[in-house]
Amino acid sequence: MGKKLFGTDGIRGRANQYPMTGEIAMAVGRSIAHVLIENPGPIQGGSIPIGLKPLDSTKPVRRAKIVVGKDTRLSGYMIEQALASGICSMGADVILIGPLPTPGVAFVTQSMRADAGVMISASHNPYDDNGIKVFSADGYKLPDSLEFEIERLVFSKDLEAIRPTADLVGKAFRIDDVHGRYIVFLKSLFSKDLDLLGIRIVLDCANGAAYKVAPLVFEELGAEVIRTGVQPNGLNINDKCGALYPETISDLAVKYRADIGISLDGDGDRCILTDENGEIVDGDQIIGLCAFQMAEEGVLKKNTVVTTPMSNIGLEIALKERGITMLRSQVGDRYVVDTMRKEGLNLGGEQSGHLVFLDHATTGDGIVAALKVLEAMRRKRKPLSALKKGIKLFPQVREDVRVSRKESFEDFPEITQAISAAQATLRDQGRVFVRYSGTEPLVRVMVEGKDSQQLHHLAKKIAASIQKNLS
Repeated sequence: MGKKLFGTDGIRGRANQYPMTGEIAMAVGRSIAHVLIENPGPIQGGSIPIGLKPLDSTKPVRRAKIVVGKDTRLSGYMIEQALASGICSMGADVILIGPLPTPGVAFVTQSMRADAGVMISASHNPYDDNGIKVFSADGYKLPDSLEFEIERLVFSKDLEAIRPTADLVGKAFRIDDVHGRYIVFLKSLFSKDLDLLGIRIVLDCANGAAYKVAPLVFEELGAEVIRTGVQPNGLNINDKCGALYPETISDLAVKYRADIGISLDGDGDRCILTDENGEIVDGDQIIGLCAFQMAEEGVLKKNTVVTTPMSNIGLEIALKERGITMLRSQVGDRYVVDTMRKEGLNLGGEQSGHLVFLDHATTGDGIVAALKVLEAMRRKRKPLSALKKGIKLFPQVREDVRVSRKESFEDFPEITQAISAAQATLRDQGRVFVRYSGTEPLVRVMVEGKDSQQLHHLAKKIAASIQKNLS
C-alpha cells in the first residue's frame, strides 16, 4: 500500500492546500507526538518514563520534547504554529528554533536529547510550496514503518480519545542560540591544522535556511566571503538563486576572481560548487573528489561510496580506476543513508548535491560538503579545477514531464516501448532511467551516453509518450 502523505523526502505540497494545510499539520503534529511517545528511540531508553504522567507522580518524569525548525518561506509561520499546537495537545513539549538548515535541525535534535525533530521546508521548491520532514531522536529520518503509522493516525480517529488536560498539556519554548551551537559544530569538522586564510568564496544561500549560519562558518575559519541570497523576505527562497541556479554563482566567481563558488539550496542540505574558472562542479564530481581524498587518507570505509541511478557512469569509471566501489541505492538521500548504514559506509550522495558524511552528520549537509572540498583543496594545495579533473562525466539529458496521476509505466505499452527503444539504441554505451518524482507531480526522464544530440532526441521521444498517456 502506498503512502498518502509522505514521499521520498517527507510531506510536500502547495502551502495552504491539501496536504500542506494547517489542519493536516496539526494532525501530523498530534500523530508524531503519539508515535514518538509510544515508540521511544534509543536516546530515551533507561529508567525514566516518557508520556502522560501526572506531575505529582512519585516516579521521575521527563516530558517528550520535539524540536521544530523551518526555512524562510512565508507559510512557515502557519505550519509551525499548527504543528506546535498538535504536539502540545498530545502532552509533548515543543522547542521552536526558527530558520535553520535541515541538517541543523537533525543536529539540534540529537544535541538536546529530544525525542524527534521536525523541519518545515520544501527544500528546493518555490516559496509557495512547503513540506514537513521528520527526524527520530538519533537524527535520522523516520523509517517507512513509522511514517505509515503517522499517516494512519492522521486519517483515523484513534487519537480523539487521547486529550490530556490541565497540567498534562504540553508547552512551547523558543530557543534563539541554536545558530551558534551549529556553527561551532560545523567548524569542528574542519581539520584543526588548517584554515581558510587567503581563500575567497562566493556564497549563495538561496535566501533560505542557511542565510545566517553559512557565511559565518566560512568567515570564522578565515575566508573572505562574498555573500548573495542572504536577504530572505518569505517570497524569494530559491528564486533564480541557490543550488538550482548555479550559473548565478558561476558568473560571480569569475567576476570576483573567487577560489570557489558555493550554492546551497533552500533548506541547506545540498550544495553545488563552481571552480575558480566559473565551471560548475556537480554532486557527482564532489562525491568523486571527496572519495579520492578520503581513500588516500585511509578513512573511506570499505573503499566504497553510495550513489543513486541518477549518478553519472563517468563517476563510476573514475572511482573504479582508483579501486573504489560504487553502490547505487534508490533515488532519495534517505535511501542513500539507509544503504550506508546497512553496509557500514561513511560517504554517499546524489548528483543533485546531497552529500552525506556519515562520520559527521545523519543527513545531507551542504555546508559540510563544501568544508570537505575546501579541506581537500588545502591538503593538496591545488585549485578545485585540478581536483575535479580525474572525474570525466558522460553527457546526460533530462526531461521533466508534469503528470496528472502516477500510474505504473507497465500499464502503458507506448511508454515502455519508447524506453526500451531508447535503451536498445544506446546499447551498452549509455543508460535510460525514468522515474516518478517523490516530491512533485513529475516524471523525470534521464538519458545518458556519448552523443548529446542523440540523447536529446531519445529523451524527447520518451517524454512525449509520457505526456500523451499521463498528462
